[in-house]
Amino acid sequence: MSQPTHLPYGGIPTFARAPHAPPDGDWRSDVGVLGIPFDLALGFRPGARFAPRALREASLRYVPPFTGLDGVTRLAGATFTDAGDVVLPSLEPELARDRTTGAARRIRERCRLPVFLGGDHSVTFPLLRAFDDVPDLHVVQLDAHLDFTDTRNDTRYSNSSPFRRAAEALPNLVHITTMGLRGLRFDPEAVAAARARGHTLIPMEAVAADLAGVLTQLPTGKNVYLSVDADALDPAVLPGTSSPEPDGLSYGQAMRVLAETARRNTVVGFDLVELAPNLDPTGRSELIGARLIMETLAEVFR
Repeated sequence: MSQPTHLPYGGIPTFARAPHAPPDGDWRSDVGVLGIPFDLALGFRPGARFAPRALREASLRYVPPFTGLDGVTRLAGATFTDAGDVVLPSLEPELARDRTTGAARRIRERCRLPVFLGGDHSVTFPLLRAFDDVPDLHVVQLDAHLDFTDTRNDTRYSNSSPFRRAAEALPNLVHITTMGLRGLRFDPEAVAAARARGHTLIPMEAVAADLAGVLTQLPTGKNVYLSVDADALDPAVLPGTSSPEPDGLSYGQAMRVLAETARRNTVVGFDLVELAPNLDPTGRSELIGARLIMETLAEVFR
């Protein structure tokens, strides 16, 4: 018997209605989805722990394949598996990091492109540890904040520090390009440390003034891990995030960066973090987040 076609608000909400299987199950697919419902490392408003479930529900609006106005159908042949969420302890962040790394490794063994649903941005460090065998690894980070702080409030593993910890722990992580930086609060030591490593720091002012020129600063021909912080987008577009900063990326600007990154490079991993659906009663933040994921996948699997 054929499976029923549910409306977006019906049925069990796996990501894009993908079949569900555990991270260590007997499955193979093009895309493997893993949720990390963790927000103990936030410095401001909580809620990112609710994002994986909210993104799954929102993704029911965007079940592939898609046919655009141009008549081109995208993601027609791509296969998806939803591997559920990492089973996290309540108050043991080190154990949470280890379980996250382990689950991410298992996902990588079973799919071409793992997609991770955060979670605050601290989860990107244990996720990146699962890519320690990828040569010449680059990160393209869309973010209002640098997230390269050494220590915040006596904490080395906060959502302000994932890329500092990753740069220290992973010799294969050779470069980070951060796009959309803005705001009043930057840690001078973190900025200096990132620049000393040769990272590319692109402020929002540069994106707004010359997006085409900024795109030329993206890596080319590299293995790239994409990390998208929800606060990279302007809060008028996506308000559901812990630390919104005005004058951010439009959806179109963000997608141009992601599409150009996918066109130029091999995307090996992708996370969307810092989405806090409880801070947006309209529900549009998770809809925007789910669409951004799907549209990025359409660019990767062109």
